Amino acid sequence: MREHRDRERLRETFGSVAELYDRARPEYPTAVFDDLEELAQLEPGSRVLEIGPGTGKATLELAERGYAVTGVELSPELADVARRNVPEAEIEVGDFETWEPRRADFDAVVAFAAFHWIAPELRYAKPARLLRPGGALAVIHGPHVLPPDGDAFFAEVQEDYDAVVPHPDNRPPPPPAQAESWTEEFRASGVFERVEERRRLEALLYTADEYVAVLGTFSDNLALPEEQREELFQRIHARIAARPGGTVTKHHLLVLTVGLR
Repeated sequence: MREHRDRERLRETFGSVAELYDRARPEYPTAVFDDLEELAQLEPGSRVLEIGPGTGKATLELAERGYAVTGVELSPELADVARRNVPEAEIEVGDFETWEPRRADFDAVVAFAAFHWIAPELRYAKPARLLRPGGALAVIHGPHVLPPDGDAFFAEVQEDYDAVVPHPDNRPPPPPAQAESWTEEFRASGVFERVEERRRLEALLYTADEYVAVLGTFSDNLALPEEQREELFQRIHARIAARPGGTVTKHHLLVLTVGLR
């Protein structure tokens, strides 16, 4: 029950930083959309339902590929920015669990970094109900990982987390091989005839200002008391600024999981 309450509470934090979210969050690489198109068997004119489009970071690419995109966004503030960024998409405000389309039979239901916010009991049952026969559920998430040659900053910065927000979970990111996956849960749902996964490692270079801006869009940080959050960010900013070059390289493992009905 506590996990459920935390999920409900944290997923509503993003609207408070809608413009920062739009500026600071990275775009998704083109190769991820190529993989999505191939595995979900999409083509121009395909009807795509996007869960939690945020400010339209992925929505724009989906629309530019000629898909007819409907987005369901919990935050009115994020939805406003998404409409500004992708006017050709239909962006509706609501929570996916209770939202209902005027017409179902979508060719694909997609979620970019939003699938974990959906109530577990509906994560597979509802998309399956909204898909046409042969349609696809496609989930993209990008866990922070630390490859063997990754930036030592992410081990060093744990000192700042321990000083300001001590918690047993304070530890460096896992290596790519240990990154979490939705694949087994997709298969266990019993909804899909076939499940496939693609993984792509992406390295992003940040200045101190850029990295702290990204941190300011994460739900765990947004939930911290302001004074505690500011102290943490100041420590991290100072640590990056003092490095040679004043930058940090963060690795994401972009994991695409596609289940075909």
